[in-house]
Amino acid sequence: MKRTSLILLTILAWTTLQAQPLQTEMSSTALYRPVEQTRFFTIGDRRLPVKILQFGPANGIVYINLHDNENSSVDAALVVLEQQGGTLIKIENNDQRVISFRLQGQTYRFDPNRIYSRAGIEQTLRENRRYHPQAVKMIDQFAQEFLTLIPDSTHCVIALHNNTDEAYSVKSYMPGHERAKDAMFVYCDSLQDIDDIFFTTDTAIYSAMSGFGYNAICQDNEKSKKRRFAECVFWSDWPAVCKSGDRTWPDGSLFRDAEPPGWMAGNPPQNPGG
Repeated sequence: MKRTSLILLTILAWTTLQAQPLQTEMSSTALYRPVEQTRFFTIGDRRLPVKILQFGPANGIVYINLHDNENSSVDAALVVLEQQGGTLIKIENNDQRVISFRLQGQTYRFDPNRIYSRAGIEQTLRENRRYHPQAVKMIDQFAQEFLTLIPDSTHCVIALHNNTDEAYSVKSYMPGHERAKDAMFVYCDSLQDIDDIFFTTDTAIYSAMSGFGYNAICQDNEKSKKRRFAECVFWSDWPAVCKSGDRTWPDGSLFRDAEPPGWMAGNPPQNPGG
C-alpha cells in the first residue's frame, strides 16, 4: 500500500464523554446513517464478532475500536461519523478489554491492541499468564484477517481509546517519565486537559495536531519496536493516530501555572500546511 501523509481533521480533539454504553442511535440531524455488517472470526473455541459500520461512501479514514470496554471514545466517533462519513470497525467482546479463548483445554487471554507483530503477541500472552506457540499462531491469524477489513484505499487509521484520569496522559511521554523513550516529539498545550491526547506514528499528523494546539505525541517507531511495543494500531505503512478520551475534565492546572503556553520536546518538523 502506498504511504500517504494526511493532515487529520481535528474533529475528535474536543469530544470527551462520560463512560457509558455504546449509543447506536443517530441524531435526527445526521447527514449519514450507518450500513452495518458483522464478520465472525474463529480463535480456538471462540467465535468473535467484529462490527463494520459504513457511514456514506468510503472517504479514506477508518476508525477502529479494539477494546470493547472503552465505549465513550466510540460515542465521540459516532458524532463525527454521522456528520463527516467514514468507516468504523469495532470488536464486540462483551464489554471486556482482553479477549479470551480456549485451546486444548487451556484458557488464553490477549490484548487485541498488542497483536500486530509476533513480539507483541508473545508479550501479551505472557502478560496474561499463559503462553503456547499454537496460541501465538491462532492470534496471529486473527490479526492478519482483521487487517483485511481495512480497505486498501485507507489514508489514515484512527484508533479509539479511553484512559483513566492522569494515569496515562501526554505527561507520560515527557522527559523523566515512564514512556519518554517511546516518543520522538511531544507537545503539551497549557490549556488542554493532559489526559486528552493524539498519539500518532506520522510526523505530518503530529505537526497538524500540535499546530492546532492539541496535546500530541509522535512515536519513535524504531525505539518502540526495539522495546517490543505494538501499541496504538499497527506496524504498517498507514499513518496511524490514537485518540485517547478521558472520563473526566480536570482543569489542567498542573501545566497552566507551571509551564509557558505550550511545551514541546524534540525538534518537530514544519507543519506541512506552511
